[in-house]
Amino acid sequence: MVQDYIIRAMTTNKEIRALAVKSTTAVNDAQKSHQTTPVATAALGRALTGGLLVGSLVKSGMEIGLDIVGDGPLGRIMVNANYRGEVRGYVGNPNIELMTNQQGKLDVARAVGNGQLTIKKDLKVKEPYQGSVPLVSGEIGDDLTYYFTKSEQTPSAVGLGVLVDTDLSVKAAGGFLIQLLPDATEETITQLESNLSKINSVSALIESGLTPEEILEKLLDGFEFRVLEKADVKFKCKCNRDRIAALALSLGEEDLKDILEEQGKVEIRCHFCGETYKFNEDDIAEILRRAQKES
Repeated sequence: MVQDYIIRAMTTNKEIRALAVKSTTAVNDAQKSHQTTPVATAALGRALTGGLLVGSLVKSGMEIGLDIVGDGPLGRIMVNANYRGEVRGYVGNPNIELMTNQQGKLDVARAVGNGQLTIKKDLKVKEPYQGSVPLVSGEIGDDLTYYFTKSEQTPSAVGLGVLVDTDLSVKAAGGFLIQLLPDATEETITQLESNLSKINSVSALIESGLTPEEILEKLLDGFEFRVLEKADVKFKCKCNRDRIAALALSLGEEDLKDILEEQGKVEIRCHFCGETYKFNEDDIAEILRRAQKES
């Protein structure tokens, strides 16, 4: 299987910024980690792919958080991504029952429901940037399109696709982000709108074997463009035993001792990747000793 990657490009007339990503393996890894059922896989996969596109717009060393809170049965969707193409995330209800729409496709919109999309950008300053918009469809791609246009005043088009196979694995996943830059002419806008109207399914494009470059060739038909950057993409969590130990410490000494007495161990599961960390009595004693030294 071809490695997942993301590209960032610009038309030579400097009127359009364009990104495209293949995220099939990353979304498949997320499905395995969280054991998601098809609708949850489609929703989380779209959010992960969208996070990769947004994360590619920030500078090196920075990261973004994508938070979708809807009133549908999926619950909350959380995604973190960075400029290096690393993404992680989870969905509140990974085992949602099969929901299909009138076209017989996975009904992500109904599963997400009404609510809010928030994007946080950690720009390594005192306060992270945060922007929020109401969910306009629950389809996630449409919601991100609305976010960029409304919150960041940048006319944009976001397409996200996840195709789930019969064995619950991810057959294809990917997406694109097209943004008009301030000097875009009416002629450019008209041509771009015509190109976008011809794209029916992002996941179908990727399943058919098109690379991110070839997807941009379709989207930017009639324009010359050059790829500015390319980065590998992967589902990668920041958790490790030390980080989780610090989290365990936040429970407090009394609660830790109570859990040890009842269960003989302390187990903490990372929301983002599903990894479970186990601490026995000796581990907890060492964690408490270290905390006392540092205080």
